[in-house]
Amino acid sequence: MPSSRTPEPSPKIIAGAAVGWRAEAWQRMRAHFVLKTLGISAFMALFFVGYFHVLRHPAHAVTTMPLIALDHWVGFEPDALAAYVSLWVYVGIAPGLLRTLRELVVYGLWAAALCLAGLACFYFAPTAVPPSGLNLAGYPGFALLQGVDAAGNACPSLHVATAMFSAVWIDRLLRELRAAPVLRGVNAGWCLLIAWSTMATRQHVALDVLAGAALGLAFAAPSLRWRPRGNAARGRRGARLSSILPAGGRGE
Repeated sequence: MPSSRTPEPSPKIIAGAAVGWRAEAWQRMRAHFVLKTLGISAFMALFFVGYFHVLRHPAHAVTTMPLIALDHWVGFEPDALAAYVSLWVYVGIAPGLLRTLRELVVYGLWAAALCLAGLACFYFAPTAVPPSGLNLAGYPGFALLQGVDAAGNACPSLHVATAMFSAVWIDRLLRELRAAPVLRGVNAGWCLLIAWSTMATRQHVALDVLAGAALGLAFAAPSLRWRPRGNAARGRRGARLSSILPAGGRGE
């Protein structure tokens, strides 16, 4: 009696699917490349204008954030600076993987709303991290960091909020591309590394990180629910995958 079990895709089919998602990702990265580059740079510049204005002109007295047990578990780690500044690369991945101009505009509006919500918190309820007591003069890069990203504007951590927002979007886009599963793990690990680095560099305390993660999720969930759908692009990709994978070899 013949078996009704769906045959497993061959190595050639799997390799073809891998080439398919890589090609699709490359095409997405190339789409509106100049606009993405200039737009992300302009977005960051405008954000820092607002960030420093609020830092210097809060509406009320600044409150020092309290420490919890987690703050005592995470020690100071100078090498965490690399992970901390990697956010400025990380936040460009999700918009880089968007294909259409409409998707880019809507994504930018959601990201701007997230940042404005954080800046509103900083303005109306200004906070700062407690003094670390560390002498950072001997650590290259930390003097520059403290000049660019002062230890005020603490809660919620917009560093963590934007990382969480980006992580959720990147994960969704990787699933839509049917990218290698390991990349989703790398994405999650990168986000966690950035969150850890905000504490390991003494830029934030644990409560800042938790509040930032909540803020990022609060905007990521509705932004994915109400986003433009690239139906034409997905249809073309589906046609390409259909020519590569057998009927039983496709799935989420």
